[in-house]
Amino acid sequence: MSTRSAVVTGASSGIGEATARELAKQGYHVYVGARRVDRLEQLAQEIGGTALALDVTDDESVRAFCDAVERVDVLVNNAGGAKGLATVAEADLDDWRWMWETNVLGTLRLTKALLPKLIDSGDGLIVTVTSIAAFDTYDNGSGYTSAKHAQGVLHRTLRGELLGQPVRLTEIAPGAVETEFSLVRFDGDADRAAKVYEGIDPLLAQDIAEIIAFAASRPPHVDLDTIVVKPRDQAGPGRFSRRS
Repeated sequence: MSTRSAVVTGASSGIGEATARELAKQGYHVYVGARRVDRLEQLAQEIGGTALALDVTDDESVRAFCDAVERVDVLVNNAGGAKGLATVAEADLDDWRWMWETNVLGTLRLTKALLPKLIDSGDGLIVTVTSIAAFDTYDNGSGYTSAKHAQGVLHRTLRGELLGQPVRLTEIAPGAVETEFSLVRFDGDADRAAKVYEGIDPLLAQDIAEIIAFAASRPPHVDLDTIVVKPRDQAGPGRFSRRS
């Protein structure tokens, strides 16, 4: 396959879905991966991409996914998420395991498996979507912030390890983005999830997708290293200007 190819994880909704659409507009053949295959297949049909089942927490699923991808020019590590808002004293170990498996080990599995193909492309790009929580902490968020810190460190370590190789690395660290993120965090409680964005103009998935697509459109010698993006109404984790 000579067409440039991109892999987007967590592509069944939100930032992943929007990113797949933007990269397809740039001419990439996009491999979209997630667990909700029905959504993926509809997306792939609309953008001329390839839908593949993917559970980033499962070694066999990742192996099968990566074996099916012939060429990779861009890898977007987008799969991730948060569970709960417990204090350290009341931490749910299952929630912590899920967050670390999804955000950290999921990113590691995909990146490790696809790295040889990214190098072989001659101009690879790894985009990892972390969070402002990769740089800061907030009360009741230790499971998520620790996982995002670890995911960010994984990605940033590659920057030095891949010096001299034809691979660029871009970390995107968003603030509040209105997606299914809070719905997942609160186990489907739509009312509680909606309150996260009440009184502010949050970022949208499309905002982040356009930034990722811009990074992918830069020439090979340009590496947009770390991009922190927040809504105008947000200063940091949990610090907002809310309109009543």
